[in-house]
Amino acid sequence: MSMANKVAVITGASAGVGEATARQLAAQGATLVLAARTPGPLQALATELGATAVPTDVQQPADCQRLIDTALQQHGGIDLLVNNAGCNHRGEVREVGAEQLAQVIDVNLRAPLILTRLALDSLIERRGAVVNVASLAGRTPLPHEAAYSASKFGLRAFTLALHEELRGSGVRVSVVSPGPIDTGFIMQAIDEVPDTVFSQPMSTADEVAAAILACAADGRPERALPSSGGHLTTLAYLLPGLARRLRPALERKGAKAKARYRARQG
Repeated sequence: MSMANKVAVITGASAGVGEATARQLAAQGATLVLAARTPGPLQALATELGATAVPTDVQQPADCQRLIDTALQQHGGIDLLVNNAGCNHRGEVREVGAEQLAQVIDVNLRAPLILTRLALDSLIERRGAVVNVASLAGRTPLPHEAAYSASKFGLRAFTLALHEELRGSGVRVSVVSPGPIDTGFIMQAIDEVPDTVFSQPMSTADEVAAAILACAADGRPERALPSSGGHLTTLAYLLPGLARRLRPALERKGAKAKARYRARQG
Protein backbone atom coordinates (compact mmCIF):
# COMPACT_ATOMS: atom_id res chain seq x y z
CA MET A 1 0.00 0.00 0.00
CA SER A 2 1.72 3.15 -1.21
CA MET A 3 0.80 6.06 1.05
CA ALA A 4 1.46 8.75 -1.56
CA ASN A 5 -1.62 11.00 -1.64
CA LYS A 6 -3.48 8.69 0.75
CA VAL A 7 -5.37 10.22 3.66
CA ALA A 8 -4.23 9.03 7.10
CA VAL A 9 -5.88 9.87 10.43
CA ILE A 10 -3.66 9.41 13.51
CA THR A 11 -4.70 9.83 17.13
CA GLY A 12 -2.21 10.59 19.88
CA ALA A 13 -0.19 12.25 17.13
CA SER A 14 1.58 15.06 18.99
CA ALA A 15 4.41 12.98 20.50
CA GLY A 16 5.97 9.53 20.74
CA VAL A 17 4.69 6.80 18.44
CA GLY A 18 2.01 9.02 16.95
CA GLU A 19 4.52 11.69 15.96
CA ALA A 20 6.94 9.10 14.57
CA THR A 21 4.13 7.55 12.52
CA ALA A 22 3.12 10.96 11.19
CA ARG A 23 6.69 11.73 10.12
CA GLN A 24 7.12 8.39 8.36
CA LEU A 25 3.81 8.77 6.55
CA ALA A 26 4.64 12.34 5.57
CA ALA A 27 7.92 11.10 4.10
CA GLN A 28 5.86 8.78 1.89
CA GLY A 29 3.67 11.65 0.68
CA ALA A 30 0.55 10.93 2.71
CA THR A 31 -2.06 13.56 3.51
CA LEU A 32 -2.30 13.68 7.30
CA VAL A 33 -5.08 14.48 9.75
CA LEU A 34 -3.53 14.60 13.20
CA ALA A 35 -5.40 14.38 16.50
CA ALA A 36 -4.30 14.89 20.11
CA ARG A 37 -5.56 16.63 23.22
CA THR A 38 -2.84 19.30 23.49
CA PRO A 39 -3.30 21.92 20.75
CA GLY A 40 0.14 23.57 20.90
CA PRO A 41 2.44 20.63 20.06
CA LEU A 42 -0.20 19.19 17.72
CA GLN A 43 -0.43 22.38 15.67
CA ALA A 44 3.35 22.77 15.59
CA LEU A 45 3.77 19.28 14.14
CA ALA A 46 0.92 19.78 11.69
CA THR A 47 2.44 23.03 10.46
CA GLU A 48 5.83 21.38 9.99
CA LEU A 49 4.37 18.44 8.05
CA GLY A 50 1.68 20.35 6.13
CA ALA A 51 -1.01 18.38 7.93
CA THR A 52 -4.46 19.14 9.31
CA ALA A 53 -4.57 19.44 13.10
CA VAL A 54 -7.78 18.53 14.92
CA PRO A 55 -7.49 18.96 18.72
CA THR A 56 -9.38 15.93 20.00
CA ASP A 57 -10.25 14.36 23.33
CA VAL A 58 -11.03 10.83 22.21
CA GLN A 59 -13.03 10.26 25.41
CA GLN A 60 -15.68 12.55 23.91
CA PRO A 61 -17.80 10.95 21.15
CA ALA A 62 -18.50 14.39 19.69
CA ASP A 63 -14.76 14.97 19.28
CA CYS A 64 -14.39 11.60 17.57
CA GLN A 65 -17.20 12.50 15.18
CA ARG A 66 -15.62 15.89 14.45
CA LEU A 67 -12.26 14.29 13.72
CA ILE A 68 -13.68 11.84 11.18
CA ASP A 69 -15.97 14.48 9.67
CA THR A 70 -12.99 16.81 9.20
CA ALA A 71 -11.05 14.15 7.31
CA LEU A 72 -14.03 13.30 5.12
CA GLN A 73 -15.01 16.89 4.39
CA GLN A 74 -11.55 18.33 3.82
CA HIS A 75 -9.93 15.39 2.05
CA GLY A 76 -12.78 13.36 0.61
CA GLY A 77 -12.17 10.10 2.46
CA ILE A 78 -9.91 8.07 4.75
CA ASP A 79 -7.38 5.48 3.61
CA LEU A 80 -5.70 4.75 6.94
CA LEU A 81 -6.86 5.08 10.54
CA VAL A 82 -4.21 4.68 13.24
CA ASN A 83 -5.74 4.38 16.71
CA ASN A 84 -2.71 5.25 18.80
CA ALA A 85 -3.95 7.51 21.62
CA GLY A 86 -3.29 5.86 24.96
CA CYS A 87 -3.84 6.34 28.67
CA ASN A 88 -2.69 4.52 31.79
CA HIS A 89 -3.13 4.89 35.55
CA ARG A 90 -0.76 2.45 37.18
CA GLY A 91 -1.04 0.69 40.50
CA GLU A 92 -3.15 -1.92 42.23
CA VAL A 93 -6.84 -1.67 41.38
CA ARG A 94 -7.74 -0.69 44.96
CA GLU A 95 -5.30 2.23 44.71
CA VAL A 96 -6.70 3.64 41.46
CA GLY A 97 -9.86 5.73 41.39
CA ALA A 98 -12.96 4.48 39.61
CA GLU A 99 -12.93 7.45 37.22
CA GLN A 100 -9.30 6.77 36.35
CA LEU A 101 -10.07 3.14 35.60
CA ALA A 102 -12.92 4.23 33.35
CA GLN A 103 -10.66 6.73 31.58
CA VAL A 104 -8.20 3.99 30.67
CA ILE A 105 -11.01 1.96 29.09
CA ASP A 106 -12.51 4.99 27.34
CA VAL A 107 -9.25 6.12 25.73
CA ASN A 108 -7.68 2.76 24.93
CA LEU A 109 -10.73 0.74 23.90
CA ARG A 110 -13.97 2.67 23.57
CA ALA A 111 -12.49 5.43 21.41
CA PRO A 112 -10.87 3.10 18.85
CA LEU A 113 -14.16 1.23 18.49
CA ILE A 114 -16.06 4.48 17.90
CA LEU A 115 -13.49 5.94 15.50
CA THR A 116 -13.22 2.72 13.51
CA ARG A 117 -16.99 2.51 13.11
CA LEU A 118 -17.22 6.16 12.06
CA ALA A 119 -14.48 5.72 9.44
CA LEU A 120 -15.50 2.27 8.26
CA ASP A 121 -17.71 3.17 5.29
CA SER A 122 -14.95 5.30 3.80
CA LEU A 123 -12.30 2.66 4.53
CA ILE A 124 -14.38 0.01 2.76
CA GLU A 125 -15.03 2.28 -0.21
CA ARG A 126 -11.31 3.09 -0.56
CA ARG A 127 -10.02 -0.38 0.44
CA GLY A 128 -8.05 1.19 3.25
CA ALA A 129 -6.54 0.04 6.53
CA VAL A 130 -7.01 0.26 10.28
CA VAL A 131 -4.05 -0.21 12.58
CA ASN A 132 -4.65 -0.28 16.33
CA VAL A 133 -1.79 0.15 18.78
CA ALA A 134 -2.20 -2.32 21.64
CA SER A 135 0.55 -3.75 23.87
CA LEU A 136 2.22 -6.93 25.03
CA ALA A 137 0.02 -6.28 28.10
CA GLY A 138 -2.88 -7.15 25.81
CA ARG A 139 -1.43 -10.61 25.21
CA THR A 140 -0.92 -11.69 28.83
CA PRO A 141 -2.37 -10.18 32.03
CA LEU A 142 -0.15 -7.58 33.69
CA PRO A 143 -0.63 -7.12 37.46
CA HIS A 144 -0.55 -3.52 38.72
CA GLU A 145 -1.82 -2.38 35.32
CA ALA A 146 -5.05 -4.35 35.30
CA ALA A 147 -7.26 -1.78 33.55
CA TYR A 148 -4.57 -1.04 30.96
CA SER A 149 -4.09 -4.75 30.32
CA ALA A 150 -7.85 -5.25 30.03
CA SER A 151 -8.18 -2.37 27.58
CA LYS A 152 -5.41 -3.71 25.36
CA PHE A 153 -6.80 -7.27 25.52
CA GLY A 154 -10.11 -5.82 24.34
CA LEU A 155 -8.51 -3.75 21.60
CA ARG A 156 -6.57 -6.75 20.33
CA ALA A 157 -9.72 -8.93 20.35
CA PHE A 158 -11.71 -6.23 18.54
CA THR A 159 -9.00 -5.92 15.90
CA LEU A 160 -8.72 -9.65 15.23
CA ALA A 161 -12.50 -10.06 15.12
CA LEU A 162 -12.90 -7.15 12.70
CA HIS A 163 -10.06 -8.56 10.60
CA GLU A 164 -12.20 -11.68 10.11
CA GLU A 165 -15.42 -9.72 9.55
CA LEU A 166 -13.83 -7.71 6.75
CA ARG A 167 -11.98 -10.59 5.11
CA GLY A 168 -12.48 -10.24 1.37
CA SER A 169 -13.51 -6.57 1.58
CA GLY A 170 -10.06 -5.23 0.73
CA VAL A 171 -9.78 -3.50 4.11
CA ARG A 172 -6.70 -4.42 6.13
CA VAL A 173 -7.21 -4.54 9.91
CA SER A 174 -4.18 -5.03 12.12
CA VAL A 175 -2.88 -4.59 15.64
CA VAL A 176 0.63 -3.66 16.72
CA SER A 177 1.51 -4.98 20.18
CA PRO A 178 4.73 -3.41 21.50
CA GLY A 179 6.48 -3.94 24.79
CA PRO A 180 8.20 -0.97 26.45
CA ILE A 181 8.79 1.99 24.15
CA ASP A 182 11.39 4.67 24.77
CA THR A 183 8.91 7.55 25.00
CA GLY A 184 7.52 9.74 27.74
CA PHE A 185 4.55 7.39 28.15
CA ILE A 186 6.65 5.21 30.43
CA MET A 187 9.95 7.04 30.81
CA GLN A 188 8.34 10.07 32.48
CA ALA A 189 6.70 7.74 35.02
CA ILE A 190 9.48 5.20 35.26
CA ASP A 191 9.14 4.58 39.00
CA GLU A 192 5.44 3.75 38.61
CA VAL A 193 5.96 1.20 35.82
CA PRO A 194 6.09 -2.44 36.99
CA ASP A 195 9.60 -3.89 36.86
CA THR A 196 8.31 -6.75 34.69
CA VAL A 197 7.72 -4.32 31.83
CA PHE A 198 11.41 -3.51 31.61
CA SER A 199 12.37 -7.18 31.37
CA GLN A 200 11.66 -6.90 27.65
CA PRO A 201 13.94 -5.07 25.18
CA MET A 202 13.00 -1.43 24.66
CA SER A 203 11.67 -0.41 21.24
CA THR A 204 11.97 3.06 19.77
CA ALA A 205 9.02 5.10 18.59
CA ASP A 206 10.36 4.82 15.03
CA GLU A 207 10.44 1.02 15.24
CA VAL A 208 6.81 0.89 16.35
CA ALA A 209 5.85 3.39 13.65
CA ALA A 210 7.56 1.21 11.05
CA ALA A 211 5.51 -1.76 12.26
CA ILE A 212 2.34 0.32 11.91
CA LEU A 213 3.19 1.21 8.32
CA ALA A 214 4.07 -2.40 7.56
CA CYS A 215 0.68 -3.56 8.83
CA ALA A 216 -1.07 -0.89 6.78
CA ALA A 217 0.75 -2.20 3.72
CA ASP A 218 0.40 -5.96 4.09
CA GLY A 219 -2.55 -6.39 6.46
CA ARG A 220 -0.81 -8.88 8.72
CA PRO A 221 -3.21 -9.33 11.65
CA GLU A 222 -0.62 -8.62 14.35
CA ARG A 223 2.97 -7.55 14.82
CA ALA A 224 4.48 -7.89 18.31
CA LEU A 225 7.58 -5.95 19.30
CA PRO A 226 10.03 -7.35 20.10
CA SER A 227 9.25 -10.69 18.52
CA SER A 228 10.75 -12.44 21.56
CA GLY A 229 8.21 -10.60 23.71
CA GLY A 230 5.44 -11.86 21.48
CA HIS A 231 6.58 -15.46 21.95
CA LEU A 232 6.98 -15.00 25.71
CA THR A 233 3.53 -13.47 26.19
CA THR A 234 1.92 -16.25 24.17
CA LEU A 235 3.62 -18.81 26.41
CA ALA A 236 2.60 -16.88 29.54
CA TYR A 237 -1.03 -16.73 28.40
CA LEU A 238 -1.22 -20.42 27.57
CA LEU A 239 0.64 -21.52 30.71
CA PRO A 240 -0.28 -19.10 33.51
CA GLY A 241 1.29 -21.32 36.17
CA LEU A 242 4.61 -21.15 34.38
CA ALA A 243 4.23 -17.39 33.99
CA ARG A 244 3.69 -17.07 37.74
CA ARG A 245 6.87 -19.01 38.42
CA LEU A 246 8.87 -16.95 35.92
CA ARG A 247 7.60 -13.59 37.18
CA PRO A 248 10.16 -13.14 40.01
CA ALA A 249 13.06 -13.68 37.60
CA LEU A 250 11.54 -11.27 35.09
CA GLU A 251 10.99 -8.69 37.81
CA ARG A 252 14.65 -8.94 38.86
CA LYS A 253 15.77 -8.57 35.27
CA GLY A 254 13.42 -5.63 34.76
CA ALA A 255 14.56 -3.91 37.95
CA LYS A 256 18.16 -3.97 36.73
CA ALA A 257 17.12 -2.54 33.35
CA LYS A 258 14.99 0.12 35.04
CA ALA A 259 18.02 1.19 37.11
CA ARG A 260 20.02 1.64 33.93
CA TYR A 261 17.29 3.70 32.30
CA ARG A 262 16.90 5.81 35.46
CA ALA A 263 20.66 6.47 35.49
CA ARG A 264 20.52 7.45 31.83
CA GLN A 265 17.90 10.05 32.67
CA GLY A 266 20.14 11.47 35.37
